[in-house]
Amino acid sequence: MKQICISVPGLVALAAFSACGDKNVKKNTVVKPNVVMILADDIGYGDLAAYGATRVETPNVDRLAGNGVRFTNAHAVASTSTPSRYSLLTGQYAFRRNDTGVARGNAFTIIKPEQETLPRMMQQAGYTTGVVGKWHLGIGDENGQDWNGLLIPGPKELGFDYSYIMAATGDRVPCVFLENQRVANLDPNDPIEVSYDQPFPGEPLGKDHPEMLTVQRPSHGHDMAIVNGVSRIGYMRGGKTALWQDQNIADSITVKAVNFIETNKNKPFFLYFGTNDIHVPRVPHPRFSGKTGMGPRGDAIAEFDWSVGQIIAALEKNGLLENTMIILTSDNGPVVDDGYQDQAVELLGDHKPWGPLRGGKYSSFDAGTRVPFIVHWPAKMKANTSPALVSQVDMYATMAALTGQQLPDNAAPDSFDQLQAWTGKDDKGREYVMEYGVMGLSVIQGDWKYIVPSDREAYWPWTNTETGADPNPQLYNLSEDVGERNNLAVQHPEKVMELDALIRKVRETSETR
Repeated sequence: MKQICISVPGLVALAAFSACGDKNVKKNTVVKPNVVMILADDIGYGDLAAYGATRVETPNVDRLAGNGVRFTNAHAVASTSTPSRYSLLTGQYAFRRNDTGVARGNAFTIIKPEQETLPRMMQQAGYTTGVVGKWHLGIGDENGQDWNGLLIPGPKELGFDYSYIMAATGDRVPCVFLENQRVANLDPNDPIEVSYDQPFPGEPLGKDHPEMLTVQRPSHGHDMAIVNGVSRIGYMRGGKTALWQDQNIADSITVKAVNFIETNKNKPFFLYFGTNDIHVPRVPHPRFSGKTGMGPRGDAIAEFDWSVGQIIAALEKNGLLENTMIILTSDNGPVVDDGYQDQAVELLGDHKPWGPLRGGKYSSFDAGTRVPFIVHWPAKMKANTSPALVSQVDMYATMAALTGQQLPDNAAPDSFDQLQAWTGKDDKGREYVMEYGVMGLSVIQGDWKYIVPSDREAYWPWTNTETGADPNPQLYNLSEDVGERNNLAVQHPEKVMELDALIRKVRETSETR
């Protein structure tokens, strides 16, 4: 067993003893904080007021940032959803496997039940665990999915006591919620069928029936099954009473998250709240329509902030806010047009979702993975802004340190205890971070960023994304060139060799803490 040892005076996890102290002291003498992880979807570094946005107000996120630690150099592991979430929950880089790409709506469970997981570790620490909102990590197994029965394996088998999830994304079928791995509100006389290979006879498709697309129309792709006036990716029929209403998704999942807090207020809990905002199709509730002047994308940011406010209010109402660690971040960087004609491009104005960075979702440039990251824990943290180098892959080992847990040798091989940095007591953080774009790997160490050469497409016109692909090595000094415009690989070949060797070392070996 590997033990995570910490000795930070005053932390709740150490209120009774040091995690490396007297082995005879029972773990239940430790006063544990609740943990709420809020994972936004596609919110970029420059999308929130706390990170410089001026055209959209986010007062609830601002409150967390103003009373917690706001990080300026924090990174998702990947620039797309599935591998980013996989790494966060397993403490393992997604590139170590070849099946962690963006998952279809009918993908089988990507995290295997035999793997060690963050929620299972939190259960072992005495926490009740829940996941609410976007999942996008597959469900069921290769023997076939029964969308009309119990879907196993799923969140429960991975360590979550309660789940209320979207199987994949808002733009992918099935467009239903799963509560504890059964489709919510399903009429057994109207069974669900899902396919990503062939359409179902008689079911209209967006590409053939544009007159039925009364809510949003696709700009590229997204022209298959029609649900609630929006065409999606994939084919589906049945389950009419179970279909979500897009404008109510935020309300639905926020209510479930608040209910989880209320139900478990008298015991330690870990809540993973994955919002749908601001992923496409962006259909915010009418009460947010027109709130920002930036169309559905901007209004969805306001809706996200409302969801954050509801979580804060629930914790405050129950006297839990002071001793709850809230971690707010995003699964990857921003994308403006990701498949629907929602005026996101036309109404963007001077708003810069990527802030001062280059690239965006899908990209190896920094806007693909450098994301908002705020940690709020009033009982034990002072408010400040931190330049510490942070990676979401460290969630696992950091929570183990917080709760005084020992990790098995095979758990979270790429995750490191960063509790000092995450609580604002260390402004250095990690030695390096690995980043996983759709075109390959990159690494940041100190001031330097290196992107591995790739001969694939350098630009995706359909999403207006610079992918970061280049057949030549790319090396940037981020302290002088945060926008990654001045490639210094030719001037510093020794640094290219050093960082390339680091990437190869990490790829070829599982790291140890």
